[in-house]
Amino acid sequence: MEGGSPDQESIGSGTRRSSVSGSRSRNCKEFLRKFVDSEGLTAKLEEWFELVSSKKPAFDVPFELIDLQKFDYALEGISFQQLIRMPNAVYASTSEAAEATAYFAVEDFLHASMKGLWEAFWGQEEPMPFTVACLYNENLKFYQAEKAIASGKLGGLCGTGVLLKNPRHPHGKWDHILELALLRPDVGNLAIDNDGQPSLSVLGEALFYAIRVLLSRSLSRLNFSETSNAVYIVLVDSQYGGVVKVEGDVNKLEFNLNNVYASAAEWIKKHFRIAVSPVDRIWNKLGNANWGDIGALQVLFATFHSITQFAGLPKHSVEDLAADHSSRLQTRRAERQLGETKVNGNGLFRFQQRSVSPEIVEVQDESVKIESEELMKLEVGSVLWLEDSNWQKGYQINEVYSTGEHPYYVASPVEEPGKNLFLYVGSRPSQLEPAWEGMNLWYQVQRQTKILTVMKQKGLSSKYLPDLSASGRIIHPGQCQRSSSGGNCDHPWCGTPILVTSPVGETVDNMVSGGRFGSDEAIRCCHDCISALSTAASAGIRHGDIRPQNVICVRSGLRHPYFVLIGWGHAVLEERDRPAMNLHFSSTFALQEGKLCSASDAESLVYMLYFCCGGELPDLDSVEGALQWRETVWSRRLIQQKLGDVSTLLKAFADYVDSLCGTPYPMDYAIWLRRLKRNIQEEDYGKEVDTSG
Repeated sequence: MEGGSPDQESIGSGTRRSSVSGSRSRNCKEFLRKFVDSEGLTAKLEEWFELVSSKKPAFDVPFELIDLQKFDYALEGISFQQLIRMPNAVYASTSEAAEATAYFAVEDFLHASMKGLWEAFWGQEEPMPFTVACLYNENLKFYQAEKAIASGKLGGLCGTGVLLKNPRHPHGKWDHILELALLRPDVGNLAIDNDGQPSLSVLGEALFYAIRVLLSRSLSRLNFSETSNAVYIVLVDSQYGGVVKVEGDVNKLEFNLNNVYASAAEWIKKHFRIAVSPVDRIWNKLGNANWGDIGALQVLFATFHSITQFAGLPKHSVEDLAADHSSRLQTRRAERQLGETKVNGNGLFRFQQRSVSPEIVEVQDESVKIESEELMKLEVGSVLWLEDSNWQKGYQINEVYSTGEHPYYVASPVEEPGKNLFLYVGSRPSQLEPAWEGMNLWYQVQRQTKILTVMKQKGLSSKYLPDLSASGRIIHPGQCQRSSSGGNCDHPWCGTPILVTSPVGETVDNMVSGGRFGSDEAIRCCHDCISALSTAASAGIRHGDIRPQNVICVRSGLRHPYFVLIGWGHAVLEERDRPAMNLHFSSTFALQEGKLCSASDAESLVYMLYFCCGGELPDLDSVEGALQWRETVWSRRLIQQKLGDVSTLLKAFADYVDSLCGTPYPMDYAIWLRRLKRNIQEEDYGKEVDTSG
C-alpha cells in the first residue's frame, strides 16, 4: 500500500471515474483555477455572517459531548506523543524562529495524531498511508515544513494539511487532503470576543479551503465514502483550538465563472451546513499537548472522521475500544462494592448520591470559650517549662503563629538559645469536653505526639517528616497541689500537654499568600510530600489531613530549601481511625466513606498543589457540594490544565491520581519519586527510607 498511487487505487475499495463529467467538469476546473483568494470570498459573506451571528447559537456543534466522552474512553491506553513544543504567544513576537517552531509543532501534532489513531483503530499491520505537509499560499502546493522554511517560504505558509501519501505528487494534490489546520494568532480570543464563534475573517478562510477540497474531491478518481461531502478544518493558535465542519453538495453549485466568489457565497448561504466546536485548550503554557483535554479530543475526533472518509470503517470500532473502559469500571466497582454511582467524564471518580446528608453541621457559638486559652497568654519572651518522667526542660517563646484555628510557637531551648523548634500547647484535660476547639488542640498535641512516637519506635527516618524533640506536661507557676496518685490541681495550666518538634519552617499557606510559591517550589513540594507519605506508608501510617497549613518549607542554613509534611494528629493507624474532614482538600473517598484509600493522601496533595498554583477553590458548605465540585473539576480536567501550566510532570501526576483514586490499587510512590527527583536540581536529598524495593 505504501508505494501505490492513490490516483489508481484507494485505501479501501478500488477506483471510480469522476462524478462530474463533460462541461460541468471543465467548468469546475476553471472555477478552481480562478478561486484562489480567500479574502474575495470573505467580502461576499459579510451580510450573511452578520445575520447568522445574530442568532444564538450561530452554528451547531460538530460533535456531541457524549460522543467525545465515548471517544475518550476508546483512547484509553493509546499513546500520543509530541516531539516539538508549541511556543507560547507566538505572535506576540516578530521572531521568525518562534513562528517556524509553531509550524513544526502543528505538523508534528497532526502526524502524532494520525499515527496514534491509525495504529489504534486500523491496526499496525500496514504502514500509515498518510503524510503531513504545510500549504504555501502563492501556488497552493504542499511542502514539508522543514523544506519550506529552509527555502524561504515561511512568510507564505497558510496552513498544514493531512494528505494521502503519493510519491508521484510530492507537492500534494487537493483531492488527497484529509484535513486542514490553520495556524492563526487569535483563535483563543474567539470564545471571549464572539461568544465562542470564529470571526468572519477566520471562518471565511476556513470556508474557502473547504470549498477547494470539496470541488477537488468531485473531480478525483479516488473512491470516496458517502461522507466525502464533509470537510474538517482545524483552527489553532499557540494554546487553543477548535474544529469547523463544512458540508456541501457539489452538484448544487452554480458555476459563475465571471464571478466565482459570488457564486461560492450563494452556494454557502443556500446549501452549506456549518458546525463549529467550542474553542478549548490544546496546548498548555509550556507548549505541551494536553491530549486528554476537550480541545485536543475535538481535533482527534475530527481527524478520526477524516480518516474514515478515505480508509473506511476501522477494524476496531470506537464502541469496541470504549467497552473495555466499562469492563474496567465495573471491576473497580465490584472491588469497591459500590452502590449506584454517577461517573464523570474521565470515568475514574465516583459521586455517590445519598438520601441523607452525611456531614456534621458545626454551629458556631461565640459564647463558647476555653478558659485555659484565656488564662494562658503566651507571648514572645515567655518561658515554658516542660516536665517529662525523668527531667525538666525550659523553652523560650520567640515567635507566635496561628493556623486560623489555634496558635503554635517557635521556641528555643533555654540551654540552646540559637536552636529553633516548633512548640504546641494543648488543652487542659478538663477542657476537652466543653468545646470542639479543645478537640482540635487534642489532635494537634496529644494525638500527634502518639503518631510521632510510633514513627520513632518503628525507625522511620526522613528529613521530610517532623522529628519528635520532646513531649510532656507544662510546669505551672506556684506550688502544684495535685495528689501523689496523679490527677491535676486547680491551677488552669496544670496537666496541659506540650509537644516540641523540629524542623521549623514557613507554611506553604503563607508562601502562597506572599506570592513565593512558583513552579520550582511546586515540583519540590510534590516530591518531598510524596517522599514523606511513602516513608509513613511503609509502616502502615497515612496522613489524612494534607493542606497548605500542614506543609512547611525549611530554609535556614541550607543551600536548597525542602518541604516537611507536618500536622500528623489525624493520621490513620488503624481501621477505626477517621481522617480529618476538609471540604477543599480531603479526598473523595474520605468525604464519602469517612475512610482513606491507598491514594487518598495523594489526591489531597493534588488539591493542595492545584490551590497553590493558582487554582480557584469555591465556597463550600456541605459534603455534597464538595463532592459535586470534585466531580466537575476532574471531569472538565481543570486540575490537569492548571497543573499543566506549571509542569507537565505535575499534570502527569494528577492524571495518575485521577486513574487510581477510589480504587483498591496501591500507590506507586517510587516511580514518582524518581521522576520528580530528576526535575529537582539538588545534590543531597538527605536521609530517606528507600521504598522502591
